[in-house]
Amino acid sequence: MSRLTIAPITEASGQAAQLFAAIKAGVGKVPNAYAGIGMLSPVALESVLHLDGALRKSTLSPQEIETVKLAVSEQAGCDYCLAAHTLMGRKVGLQDAAMLGLRHGRPSGDARLDLLAEFARSLVATRGTAPAELVERVRAAYSDAQIVDTLLAVTAITFTNLYNRVNDTALDFPPAP
Repeated sequence: MSRLTIAPITEASGQAAQLFAAIKAGVGKVPNAYAGIGMLSPVALESVLHLDGALRKSTLSPQEIETVKLAVSEQAGCDYCLAAHTLMGRKVGLQDAAMLGLRHGRPSGDARLDLLAEFARSLVATRGTAPAELVERVRAAYSDAQIVDTLLAVTAITFTNLYNRVNDTALDFPPAP
């Protein structure tokens, strides 16, 4: 049950109603996280959507973006984001066993994605002060632009992790394995 007081989206007006209509047109429904964020702060929801839009234009592939989001969500203990991004991971071609490996620091079958997940987990665990050796390993596999875009992905998912943890957002996706 939500901890924050959130009106039903049927009561949305103005910017929130416009954002919800666009989300529903794109994905068929307004996920609980977006509904809560948008009803409480349309500006915050618009920012989240813009960040995700920027990520889609970034130097990271959809699989790389989902790798970062899964690794960070696991670190944060955000069941909601793990459920949502497990579905997204499947849509971009990640297998369940690989996603579990990426989340838990075990081999996923893709050494490059394993390294990216390790980097994302390290960024969260060290508050950005990743060990120099790790940064050099990442630089050997990814461009500096991809590293910056990874930071953007960490930023985007961190906001929704925090929101869902504070709110205790009810799952409206199947739970992550």
